[in-house]
Amino acid sequence: MTRDPVCGMEVDDRSAQHKFSYLGKTYHFCTRACQEAFSSNPDRYLAQKPLDIGTSRKIAVVGLGQVGATFAFALMTTGMASEIVLIDRNQEIAEGHAMDMNHGMAFVRPTKIHPGTYADCRGADIVVITAGAAQKPGETRLDLVRKNTEIFKNIIPEIARQDPGILLIVSNPVDILTCVAHRISGFSMNRVIGSGTVLDTARFRFLLSRHCGVDARNVQAFVIGEHGDTEVPVWSQVNIAGMGFDHYCAMSRISCEKDDQDLLFNQVKQAAYEIINRKGYTNHAIALGLVQILSSILRGENSVLTVSSLIDGYYDIGDVCMSLPAVLSQNGIQRQLFMELSDEEAAMFRNSANKLKEVVQRLDV
Repeated sequence: MTRDPVCGMEVDDRSAQHKFSYLGKTYHFCTRACQEAFSSNPDRYLAQKPLDIGTSRKIAVVGLGQVGATFAFALMTTGMASEIVLIDRNQEIAEGHAMDMNHGMAFVRPTKIHPGTYADCRGADIVVITAGAAQKPGETRLDLVRKNTEIFKNIIPEIARQDPGILLIVSNPVDILTCVAHRISGFSMNRVIGSGTVLDTARFRFLLSRHCGVDARNVQAFVIGEHGDTEVPVWSQVNIAGMGFDHYCAMSRISCEKDDQDLLFNQVKQAAYEIINRKGYTNHAIALGLVQILSSILRGENSVLTVSSLIDGYYDIGDVCMSLPAVLSQNGIQRQLFMELSDEEAAMFRNSANKLKEVVQRLDV
């Protein structure tokens, strides 16, 4: 393995598609965009210091709706952040949340919590962006794309000017808005991360654990692709405590036929709609998922999480952001893990990519 000199991500030099020779040395790149950036100015990238998140532990939260506010509170309770900046277009909401959270400071580790503006993103290790129109009952995540793309055209340049370490995109449709943020910010791909299918994967593991009668922490299973209607369950790689799914089901005398699988995964796909129909929004589980992402980055835990990021070359797919398992560290995305899919899963993944690309290509970014 070697490192991409532009984004710092690990690249398999034996199979890397993008290469460039400079002063007698061959460099390998994770995407064509990184190769083109390097070739235009090699000395700049060879001289740059690697990203090292976690030194300031300053976190900015942009957008204090249900998800943003719940996440900020969850983050406060962990003690991971030394400073939490709350940013919202309604300054009074930011002030109110800061006051409320500070009144609980006697119960948690000391953290500086205050309202702020985009200028306060300077020096932040991570900016978590939850701003945007919320998903309404009966509305798909893709229905939100035009409204939230226009919002991102306004806020991403403001944030990018402050040059924070990493942008973590949570607003929906998250895969498309991750692409939008990547293009507008000009940041390398390791620094622009979408929450992706982290929550879908957690829902999948929970429902599998309930079906199989085991702790969800003993289930290894992934949902990849779009965070939405074309997401892909990777049944071929599911295992329970190290045993293949089919083997575990046969041993435990549990029905795991195709109909059972379809029923279970339909519950995963419909979960957000069911929750929104009942309470109007989702907030708790995604907040915990975001805390897990930040923990892996700030602490350099190298956790494998299904986040959304730019894909180039996996199953001949490129120039689109969607979810794959990735190793997260103080470099942001350290490495994408290219899973071996069944023929059916690969076809579904390509379909998911094509649906997203159709939308992205229609956007004026």
